[in-house]
Amino acid sequence: MSEQVKISIQHLYKIFGDNPEMALEHVKAGMGKPELMDEHGHVLGLQDINVDIVSGKITVIMGLSGSGKSTLIRHLNRLIEPTDGEVIVDGEDVLAYDENNLRGLRRSKMSMVFQKFALLPHRTVLENAATPLIVRGEDREKALEEGNKWLERVGLQGSNNQHPHQLSGGMQQRVGIARALTSNSDIMLMDEAFSALDPLIRTDMQDLLLELQKELHKTIVFITHDLDESLKLADHLVILKDGYIVQQGEPQEILLHPNDPYIVDFISDINRARVLRVRSVMDPTPSAPDNVAGEVDADDNLESLIAKSDGDTSICYRVMSNGEQVGVMDMKDLVKALVPTSAAEGGVRGNY
Repeated sequence: MSEQVKISIQHLYKIFGDNPEMALEHVKAGMGKPELMDEHGHVLGLQDINVDIVSGKITVIMGLSGSGKSTLIRHLNRLIEPTDGEVIVDGEDVLAYDENNLRGLRRSKMSMVFQKFALLPHRTVLENAATPLIVRGEDREKALEEGNKWLERVGLQGSNNQHPHQLSGGMQQRVGIARALTSNSDIMLMDEAFSALDPLIRTDMQDLLLELQKELHKTIVFITHDLDESLKLADHLVILKDGYIVQQGEPQEILLHPNDPYIVDFISDINRARVLRVRSVMDPTPSAPDNVAGEVDADDNLESLIAKSDGDTSICYRVMSNGEQVGVMDMKDLVKALVPTSAAEGGVRGNY
């Protein structure tokens, strides 16, 4: 079954300045971000962004500060208006929405989780979680009941009557996630949602998000500057630099086949054994030699396989998925995969 595109971003540009339309002409003629600023005093926020966001998957948009990632996510619910391009959600161009349609999009179809939590300090935890339904004018008791359900799901039982200032940062962000889930929206926008948290709490929140996603299958757009977080969460990874897409695709594919020196620099210090999966480096075949040492799961990381093999590079394993063999993992191939690759020849492959 083919994957359904939930959001399609097409030829999106954003230029900040007094005359963005004039500046857009220069950008489309080939002028880059530094030249646009030096010669015309305009900031190029986004340049010809093309991304298809698949329904029920996590799309991670990653880049350093100033890359345009937060600007991009704010175009999806029109917190920022574009200079040019289209944002298609469920077949409709949201840039053509009037105020009523846009209000409906933000209240019912898209929810947002912010880095700074954005909880209402004068309301209880439960009232904060129930806010989306209360704002829609739904029955207050039913709204509170729904909010309580999601507070329990994110591990905040017993915190209903507390106020945000009484909670730790991690607990406050759990309230933010519960609030987004209470809205029952198809799409969750998460802008640096875990960046303000301590490392251990951040890991817990990532695990919580993945656990919930297995059950709920939301369409999630997640913004981060952290590569480890990107590789852990992403079904589809988009890497930005200076407002344009350097590379996008399945994270394992990007890690194995970076197409630009910028990406190579990003992944140079990554623990490849911990991140790479068996399915990414195996030989895909339904048959296996007679001397296999056992079976491994296609989604096991290479680190676990190294431990399983005791470092013996002379053996191989059958690779299984859903009870069937999908490939063979030769330990010699595993060793080769641990060596970082250079940028793929031929330059950037383009925005696909």
